[in-house]
Amino acid sequence: MEYFVKEGSVVRQIWGTSDVILFIFAGAAAEFALNKAVDWLYFTGKLPADPLGRLFSTVEYARVIVFSEKGSAEKAIDTMAKIHAGVEYKRGAAIPDWAYRDVLFMLIDYSIRSFELLERSLTPSEKEEVFEVFNRVGLRMGLQGLPNTFPQWQAMRAEHLRQNLEKSRYTTDLFMQYKKHLGNIRYRILLQAQLLVVPKRVRKLLKIGKVSMLLPAVPLYRLSRKLRLDWVLKVLLLPASYKMQINALDRVPVYGMRVSS
Repeated sequence: MEYFVKEGSVVRQIWGTSDVILFIFAGAAAEFALNKAVDWLYFTGKLPADPLGRLFSTVEYARVIVFSEKGSAEKAIDTMAKIHAGVEYKRGAAIPDWAYRDVLFMLIDYSIRSFELLERSLTPSEKEEVFEVFNRVGLRMGLQGLPNTFPQWQAMRAEHLRQNLEKSRYTTDLFMQYKKHLGNIRYRILLQAQLLVVPKRVRKLLKIGKVSMLLPAVPLYRLSRKLRLDWVLKVLLLPASYKMQINALDRVPVYGMRVSS
């Protein structure tokens, strides 16, 4: 059986670990709020209404792609493309190509940053592997102007960070929604978690500080995982209503599983 992502790939290791995934989306949640095309995420109203639910929905798509056989993964990618096309039709405008690339670039960047924070440094070939997998997702979606190599991606990523981010009323509102759905304590933890993984440009625009108060706790968290106590911390970080979804992140999804829009 041919898989979209080969068995034994570091990408499977990254996307098969719940705490790594949570840090990926902590970082993405911060950067999403700054993207100049964030108004597209507000068009349907689903993101501000349920930001945590949209997080897990997005994770579900990504994991279907990473763990499924090639046909099922490509079907999931095609479904995502159709959903976006439907939103474009309703709004009567096209999502900019650079906005699609930004999302893809975030998945590459935060996959690397989060894994290296919690696990180990990735080798150059492993970083290339992360890039290659998500670049194939972009190619399947028909995105234009994608880089051909990891060094090209690094240059484009830096340029996108300079050109495509700004703090807007959407930024303020989205962070208010994070706070509303997480509660004050979990929200403050989220901000500190974001500081651990976001690029300098994102930290500067959000004005959330320079050094995370959680940094000294990272070695202790790594130890807690070895002792199988990390579930306690995950319960503290996310509302109990999402316990099943959190637990599911540590399990390989069923191939060909249904993905929702």
